[in-house]
Amino acid sequence: MDLLRELHDFLENNKDKDDILYRNEAADPPSKRIRLENTEEGTEDLNQNGALQHTLVVNDGNAAPENLTLTVCNVCLGVLQEFCEADFVKKVCQNVNSAEYEFTSFVFSVSLPPQLSVREHAAWLLVKQEMGKQGLSLAKDDIVQLKEAYKWIIHPLFSEELGVPADGKSLFDVSVVFAHPETDEDCHFLATAHPDCFKPAKKKQSVFTRMAVIKALEKIKEEDFRKHFPCPPNAPKNFCTVVEIQCTNSAIFVAGRYNKYSRNLPQTPWIIDGKRKLESSVEELISEHLMTEFKADSFNFSSSGREDVDVRTLGKGRPFTIELVNPHRVQFTAEEMKGLQQKINSSSDKIQVRDLQLVTREAIGHMKKGEQEKTKTYSALIWTDKSIQKEDIAFLDDVKELKLDQKTPLRVLHRRPLAVRTRVIHTMTSEYIDEHHFRLNLKTQAGTYIKEFVHGDFGRTKPNIGSLMNTTADILELDVESVDVDWPPALDN
Repeated sequence: MDLLRELHDFLENNKDKDDILYRNEAADPPSKRIRLENTEEGTEDLNQNGALQHTLVVNDGNAAPENLTLTVCNVCLGVLQEFCEADFVKKVCQNVNSAEYEFTSFVFSVSLPPQLSVREHAAWLLVKQEMGKQGLSLAKDDIVQLKEAYKWIIHPLFSEELGVPADGKSLFDVSVVFAHPETDEDCHFLATAHPDCFKPAKKKQSVFTRMAVIKALEKIKEEDFRKHFPCPPNAPKNFCTVVEIQCTNSAIFVAGRYNKYSRNLPQTPWIIDGKRKLESSVEELISEHLMTEFKADSFNFSSSGREDVDVRTLGKGRPFTIELVNPHRVQFTAEEMKGLQQKINSSSDKIQVRDLQLVTREAIGHMKKGEQEKTKTYSALIWTDKSIQKEDIAFLDDVKELKLDQKTPLRVLHRRPLAVRTRVIHTMTSEYIDEHHFRLNLKTQAGTYIKEFVHGDFGRTKPNIGSLMNTTADILELDVESVDVDWPPALDN
């Protein structure tokens, strides 16, 4: 508004001059007292496009009042008029501060009504046409997008109010969503012209997304666009409104290794037909403490393989990661992570964790890669139907790189596709216990079904211990002794 007043004054003072010269003004700075006159006095009017106009009275105390007209911008729909002010910035920052997030920088995301892209396109066509009359060209890439211009204006204001810098790579996102119901139908003609650009999406309430509209604008011919949409666009009566102010922190990833000492504890919640079978799980015993400390909204647990509810995980444990979604606290020192690990370990005698640390999303790939490529070591307590002696199992120690064909086990067929998988038993060592029991230590390829290798699963795993020993065999206990994945890095526990 200051600029508008200055421009008006400049033109008035230079309208009779042949040459426009730069002037050094010695007068007092222009007054900032600008008021929007009440439209009851007959100053409300409609412009040529049917838009509501308001009269601005600019008074610097010296000159006579000058009447200037302010309408809702027909391109930005008021975004650059109403939402670059200090009051709006403070309102957004109050929302941010009340959410109590921990952050050292921010990235600002703005969601503008998709029809703004249509209006920008119309404005570009008009300006391009006018410049063409003067022999000048204007490519679409020469135009600064309204969204970018808004960010250029608003970033410094937010940065000053929040006291942290704006950073495009920041993990903390402040987002504002604008809407303008009055002009929602601006986009509809594009769906008729290019229906292939507007396909329903599961998470989208409307097919008229910003990207769909931009795609259609790239396809439509200029003459077709002009037939259906005015250039310049009609000015609206109302300003945009803010429908949502939201802030989120990017997910934080915590990794470690867990030992499971219980034979009555599933890795993840065991729920069948909506009913919980056991009261807890490895996932819950670890995550409940992380959720509390990081103040996260939710979590996702993953690990390098999984053990059955009745299988223990010993040795150095099984690698795992937990993705903490939208955490309010994100900064933890190594000592704080060590204290959190101790808190988890002291809360239950069924599990223990080690090497608890913050990791990046990219680093999780090491765990998933090792899940399929690395080896695992097991200890199985086996029962045999026929009486055995020590020499009856000695041959197992000499078996190397034994290839198995394992059809999907019956016990997991409800959640795994039916297939025959080739797996390898790298080595075996046996320990004789008595006439019907012995312990077998195995080093296997990841993904091998050990229980089925012992009892054969009604012939679905071949060969198996029963067929190799020519007897009926079954497994009484199984322990995971090691998961040979060199991740996450070992810490001084």
